[in-house]
Amino acid sequence: RLGVAAVVWDAAVVLCAYLEMEGIDLRDRSVIELGAGTGLLGIVATLLGARVTMTDREAALEFLESNVQANLPSELRPRAVVKELTWGKDLDNFPPGAFDFVLGADIVYLEETFAELLQTLEHLCSEQTVILLACRIRYERDHKFLKMLRDRFSVYEVHYDSSKDVHIYKAQRSSHKDDF
Repeated sequence: RLGVAAVVWDAAVVLCAYLEMEGIDLRDRSVIELGAGTGLLGIVATLLGARVTMTDREAALEFLESNVQANLPSELRPRAVVKELTWGKDLDNFPPGAFDFVLGADIVYLEETFAELLQTLEHLCSEQTVILLACRIRYERDHKFLKMLRDRFSVYEVHYDSSKDVHIYKAQRSSHKDDF
């Protein structure tokens, strides 16, 4: 049983549209998606030219892999890798700072995962890495996560979709505060 992993959340749809409409250049960029779920976001990033590592917990991987196989043309499949990642665990399986982009849609909802998510983001990001997170701000805990993120990264809201009530935040290591 997959439960929420089998649902495509609005945040994934909004972030996919943002990547395409804003012309975010993903060609030959290294992208990792956290909490990939159905894989929609990672599949779109692959179609936009990125080399994508789609991650989720072990229970979601079989469904994720089958979606990748079903929805990517065979010549693009080598550019999309599905890998297990439980935040805060086994981070040695992922080279530190090796990704140009870290993408996440609707991954900020369980307060007990916030510390592990931040630890994972810090491991995956170099000074140049751009994090794009799409989410609804539903509860006080969501604001708490953004504050925790702002303690470690420069964070800016770059898009708001009022029809779906989804915010997109861009974050980078704090040394980049003046670059925006």
